[in-house]
Amino acid sequence: MFQNLNEEQQHALNAAQQAFLPMLEGLVKFSIPITIVTFILGLIIALATALMRVSNNVFLQTIARFYVSIIRGTPMIVQLFIIFYGIPEIGRLITGDPDQQLTLGSAVAAVIGLSLNVGAYASEIIRGGILSIPKGQREAAYSIGMSEWMTMRRIILPQAIRVSVPSLGNTFLSLIKDTSLLGFILVAEMFRKAQEVAATSYEFLSIYLLVAAMYWVVCFIISVLQGMYERRLERKYTI
Repeated sequence: MFQNLNEEQQHALNAAQQAFLPMLEGLVKFSIPITIVTFILGLIIALATALMRVSNNVFLQTIARFYVSIIRGTPMIVQLFIIFYGIPEIGRLITGDPDQQLTLGSAVAAVIGLSLNVGAYASEIIRGGILSIPKGQREAAYSIGMSEWMTMRRIILPQAIRVSVPSLGNTFLSLIKDTSLLGFILVAEMFRKAQEVAATSYEFLSIYLLVAAMYWVVCFIISVLQGMYERRLERKYTI
């Protein structure tokens, strides 16, 4: 099939083939697991932050607003660098001893950084879902003796989460692509593996096109699954 390729084209093809298995390994071992873990942790943070934002407690509102502002107002790569390179220095700064640095693995730093990022962005999605629920439902719940927390847990949140599903799905897709930044903090994810092969083979175009294709395939599969889940929700809640 590839017998008519010239020497340069054959070299590019060989480099892409050489990169495929390491990239697949990085995808399976790091990119996808980190995406799943950070999305779950991020949703927990997002839910707590969204509830703080809609609460009547000014102190909680201020903390949540400040957190969201910091995360949304700074580049993710800077956040990752601060966590990976900055947090280990806390021990040295506190004790004054240059040997007393905290140990923080690259994968742990990646999970912390991405989870905080997802938490900030997803909290605004969930908050928007909460605010979209008509106030009359809350008043009706109060009228039958339900407490504020019970109303939120049984009436408001289930509807808000359902409304937020499409946007949260898009957040998950963005998170998959954002894992490509983790190579800068030494996580051996898919894009870093591609960079390593490209640096030794000098075949950047073919390898990076392969990276793009693999990201697209993963995101396409997730998009199909998301669409199936959304249609199932529509059927479930359609009267």
